Amino acid sequence: MTNIDLNADLGEGMGADDELLAIVSSASIACGGHAGDAPTIRRVLEQCKALRVRAGAHPGYVDPARFGRFRLVLPLDQLLGQLRSQLMLIRSIADDIGVDLAYVKLHGALANQTAEELAFAVGIFGVVHAMSPTMAVLALDNSQQVRAAMAVGLPLIREAYADRAYTAQGLLVSRQAEGAVINDTGVVVERCLRLAQEGEIVAIDGTIMTSKARSICVHGDTPGAVDLARNIRDALEAAGIAIAPNAPEAVET
Repeated sequence: MTNIDLNADLGEGMGADDELLAIVSSASIACGGHAGDAPTIRRVLEQCKALRVRAGAHPGYVDPARFGRFRLVLPLDQLLGQLRSQLMLIRSIADDIGVDLAYVKLHGALANQTAEELAFAVGIFGVVHAMSPTMAVLALDNSQQVRAAMAVGLPLIREAYADRAYTAQGLLVSRQAEGAVINDTGVVVERCLRLAQEGEIVAIDGTIMTSKARSICVHGDTPGAVDLARNIRDALEAAGIAIAPNAPEAVET
């Protein structure tokens, strides 16, 4: 039986963490930038440990008022300092609980920017490598995030999004554009099955793209996220696809 990872962004104050943790196999935990705080991080990590869900860090721009979804113009050293602070916070709590932090997944505007800009992504992932060279990157497949992770030598987990539309270039359609978020559960489930079984994603203009992604993201802040995640899991399992993390790809510089 083949398997695929189902991940969700958690610890963001949406109120569905416990329900999603019973469905997904990986949890990307907000660590104080766009959302989250120490008590929330601890609670989610404790649940990950109890349920044997793989845990990862989910840092972003420090901009909770706009949920980290707008690009900030900052001196690079200030941005890298914010990233270090978020990773240090979640790592210290994980160490205290005895949970392994398996990966880093960037949030929102920071994720989109690194998906587009290779040099910027290399700088961001360089900080991750300096802090923890064995920590994987959960990266949008076919984006500059993948190339940057390879460039700095971080293990790689390729990701796709269940409920987000793609451009023909393999990037996410801006949330400001019509159709950026897919709300039809049947369509989302069909997309996930196609990715898992055929390694294909259909872009918003109909372009068919190949993808090696073996982790599918369900956003915790999507309305109806719990039901959506459950429907995706049920459909994948009915097709003979187990829900479980895959080992990261080892890369060499």
